[in-house]
Amino acid sequence: MVHSYGMDCCGREGGRTDRHPGISDRRRRGRRGKIGPGLLVLVGVTHTDTPSIAAALARKIHSLRILEGERSAAEVGAEILVVSQFTLYADTRKGRRPSWQAAAPGPVAAPLIDTFVAALRAVGAPVETGRFGADMLVESVNDGPQTVILDVD
Repeated sequence: MVHSYGMDCCGREGGRTDRHPGISDRRRRGRRGKIGPGLLVLVGVTHTDTPSIAAALARKIHSLRILEGERSAAEVGAEILVVSQFTLYADTRKGRRPSWQAAAPGPVAAPLIDTFVAALRAVGAPVETGRFGADMLVESVNDGPQTVILDVD
């Protein structure tokens, strides 16, 4: 499932910001998820992804030492905001319009996103999410920033 991830480090442990990363549903005009300092994880799902790939990626993100002091989200108890993002699989090699053929369709991607979130929660990560397929407004305050693309096989 979830092959490519962009991760932004949002805030420092113990640091304070006036605004915190969050996500809102534009149509329902309601806030879906909000976190303090932690990770904003953008999840792209492709056709060859599986539940075992989703779980492996969740474990990797939780234990990856990318936060201040070379510590992981697991070590500092960082919150994680998960946002499904099919556009990570945009193919822009030809023409002026991106192709989305590499992105898995909603009925395939949604359960894998759920598996990814469940795997993060199973290892003790505090997780917030958006609503799959919704027109979401994502707000991020980057303290760094550090963006990493992860792939697991």
